[in-house]
Amino acid sequence: MSHLRIGMLFAAFALVASTAGSRAAETPYEIDAIMSRSGPYAFQGAEGIQALNVIENMTNKAGGIDGRPIKFVIWDDQSNPATAVQAANAIIAKHAAVAIGLAATSLCSAVAPLMANGPLLYCFTPGVHPKPGSFLFSSGISTLDTLAASKKFFAMRAWTKIAFITSTDATGQDADQNIDEVFGEVSGPMTVVAHEHFNPSDLSVSAQMAKIKASGAQVLVAWTTGTPFGTVLRNASEAGLGLPILTTAANLSDAEMHAYAAFAPKELYFPGTPAFAPEAVPPGPTKRALESYFNALKAAGDKPENAISLAWDGTLLVLDALRKIGLSATAAQIREHIASVQGSVGIYGPHDFIAIPQRGLGIGSVVMIRWDPARGWVAASGLGATPLR
Repeated sequence: MSHLRIGMLFAAFALVASTAGSRAAETPYEIDAIMSRSGPYAFQGAEGIQALNVIENMTNKAGGIDGRPIKFVIWDDQSNPATAVQAANAIIAKHAAVAIGLAATSLCSAVAPLMANGPLLYCFTPGVHPKPGSFLFSSGISTLDTLAASKKFFAMRAWTKIAFITSTDATGQDADQNIDEVFGEVSGPMTVVAHEHFNPSDLSVSAQMAKIKASGAQVLVAWTTGTPFGTVLRNASEAGLGLPILTTAANLSDAEMHAYAAFAPKELYFPGTPAFAPEAVPPGPTKRALESYFNALKAAGDKPENAISLAWDGTLLVLDALRKIGLSATAAQIREHIASVQGSVGIYGPHDFIAIPQRGLGIGSVVMIRWDPARGWVAASGLGATPLR
């Protein structure tokens, strides 16, 4: 079975555009997307919706699928698991074959059990870890792999004393489990000298910063997102911590970084993706997929953001399955198709769902990113957290 590279989908769209004709006026094929239009995850939801708008317009201008336009139907989960569950039940009741969205770990985790037997659910968060063969798929690079890449990066920098501060929400709980696995049996001189926790609603983490400062740490991993991350940065600055700080890729937001510029450390790192450091990607299919992605966003007046990236490849994979199977595809058929994809190249690089079930991406897609106030996102490593060439 041959698989169309995601980076070449634009060409495929163009080829079928001339045959669309009057069929493009047919009733749209609806794809349900549960996204946060409101609440604390609204910034992620807005970016994800931007991606869906670009993909919808791009697909329909090229004639849709089987001549029918597509339409993403947005359900606002209000950043609330209970509301997300309500939306999921409504989608299940309409016998949909596929649903996408849920850009926060807590939201996807709340909905996934309801869809254990379908529809297929493609969540736009790397913080969930689906069982092989399930109807749940996860976008992006696993948090386990991003932490493993971070460990490689620390070794490259000869940082041997590591401190952590994690939030007590689903994001932090997932991180704690992965930190134990990745750093629990560190080899050589690398040691975890502090591991602090805080509630996302806390207005201060000054006590935790004092303990971390006294630990002798050489780098701080702050695994939390949005406003709580700002609290950590502010209190670290007030405490005179002066350490390099690494945080989750969920904070790869240009607007967020400018908002925190007054108290951001001199060295701020992220286990990111090729979309934020195309200079780290050699010429080839991934580079071409990135160029197509950048051009599509530019034409829509958008720019790359993390939540846009997380929504991109997964949505195109779903559309490719519908294009190959047909719009009458069942959840099981879509699952079987995506699960067999091997070598399809998107903005994260090659996908291999046989080697890495339910995600298709591994540590080889991680690029360590540094925030530079003057230059923006800058590559701090090559692919796979290897030294820059």
